[in-house]
Amino acid sequence: MLQGWFLWFILFWVVFLIGSFSIGGFFMFRKFLKKMPKEDGKSTMDWEEHYVNESLHLWGPEEKALLEDLVSPVPELFRDVARHKIAGKIGELAIKENAPKISEELVIRGYIQATPKRDHKFLRKKLFQNQIDVAPYEHLF
Repeated sequence: MLQGWFLWFILFWVVFLIGSFSIGGFFMFRKFLKKMPKEDGKSTMDWEEHYVNESLHLWGPEEKALLEDLVSPVPELFRDVARHKIAGKIGELAIKENAPKISEELVIRGYIQATPKRDHKFLRKKLFQNQIDVAPYEHLF
């Protein structure tokens, strides 16, 4: 029979593993749901990829630098995913509006629309740090 510190170690380890698997499973399930095809046959992630690829030639170096600066507060572990999601939304806006190139205004609008509502406080702070007036974009918040 287990006794003493070894029993507590085993119990801690079991709880830790179950917790880790639960958290990992939750995020994997969310990713799985994003890969599920919608009515049109493409998933959310497929559309994101499509818009990024279709708008790649519209990006200038200034807009890329602005996007990189805007996603800098995102933790490095999640930054690539956030950058891709935001670039997909910006590309979607550019394609739907037949924009000749990606502008600063499109980057800001796409950034606001792609960001979850819970992060809008941080988004406003980052735009304020970059001395970007948010008044024209209030309706998007």
